[in-house]
Amino acid sequence: MSSRGYQSPFENTAGPRVTPRTFDRVSIVVPFYNEEECAESVLREIVECQPGAEVVAVDDGSKDRTWEILCSVPGVTPLRLTENRGQSGAMFAGLRYAAGDLLVMLDGDGQNDPADIAKLVELVRSGDCDVAVGRRAKRRDTWSRRAASRIANRIRRAFLHDGVSDTGCSLKVIHRDHVDLLVPFNGLHRYLPAIFTHAGLKIAEIDVNHRERHAGVSKYTNFDRALRGIYDLIGVSWLLKRKVILPRIETRD
Repeated sequence: MSSRGYQSPFENTAGPRVTPRTFDRVSIVVPFYNEEECAESVLREIVECQPGAEVVAVDDGSKDRTWEILCSVPGVTPLRLTENRGQSGAMFAGLRYAAGDLLVMLDGDGQNDPADIAKLVELVRSGDCDVAVGRRAKRRDTWSRRAASRIANRIRRAFLHDGVSDTGCSLKVIHRDHVDLLVPFNGLHRYLPAIFTHAGLKIAEIDVNHRERHAGVSKYTNFDRALRGIYDLIGVSWLLKRKVILPRIETRD
């Protein structure tokens, strides 16, 4: 970091909005961290399922060949964090970078099915909801991981009342305007429904396919998630009570 302090990695524009929202272009944001075993197959499947979409593959400071692989897949826009910032940091960077009107999020481990993207995108485009989130109909995880997830979901709903049964499903579709509602912190990706519900957005949750991980290993244990979840619940509860949602802004003609 230079002596001038923090410098945003993204351009910032001044002034109020002057153009209406559109829902045409789709960007798909996929974070990766040390996923050299599966990155290529995951990205090629996404590009095949959504050939007209921008695919932003974010390398979260990997130590293996992940970055090299992201740069080699045709139809992919690679983005690299020079230091590891975690899944939420990588996802947030990708959302800020993406050019699409509708932003799709999914994991880079191959367990989310890209074939489900189209129905979530169409749900938002139709106007039936503001945000579409996936719900893993048949989870392909270990028993211990499924049990830990069920407990965590119940505790989270009791605290935050986000109305979502499976916040652990990474497959989500939002409008790019919704990125303004986000504050980057570790664990953000687990609390997106709570943040959007607090902002008054309508959320639709629909069943999606969930697959076994065929390559690589999970970077977190159930114990890691439990400890982080306790801290996160306290912090997010405070944030939602204090967060300001800006109204429409007017200027003098």
